[in-house]
Amino acid sequence: MLKGRAFKFGDNVSTDAIIPGRFTELRSNLPELAKHVFEEVRPDFLQHVKPGDFVVAGRNFGLGSSREHAPRVIKMAGISAILAKSVARIFFRNAINIGLPVLRCDTDRINEGDELEVDLGSGVIKNLSRGMELPSTRIPEFMAKILSEGGLLPYIDKYGDFQP
Repeated sequence: MLKGRAFKFGDNVSTDAIIPGRFTELRSNLPELAKHVFEEVRPDFLQHVKPGDFVVAGRNFGLGSSREHAPRVIKMAGISAILAKSVARIFFRNAINIGLPVLRCDTDRINEGDELEVDLGSGVIKNLSRGMELPSTRIPEFMAKILSEGGLLPYIDKYGDFQP
């Protein structure tokens, strides 16, 4: 069970919006790179986010280049999961591979700052601020196993080759 506040974004948030291309030289220094997450679209993001909070977005979150650093720095900022209407395929897999859950749901029913509770097993999102439940897509079982180990590399370290 995950619990935190919603940080709301719109549609078509690209990997460039998550980590601007001008910071590519920091790719080998993830803690420094993470200091720039959402810098151009939401400059005060890091000042307000707390461990456990959620990124809540519209359609096509994570479009653009396949920068695996984008979901990693979101996770490093303390975000426990991403909730979006839809997510770019490569971003989705990169997020799962680094242990960051992504659920698709109707984010129009979530406001900025709403307190949320997310049950990854059932896919139910409770909006505690508005007193409602939202269904979401359930994470496939093999991806849930990857998430439970903290990502693909820890999963492989523990089990060897992938065991669906």
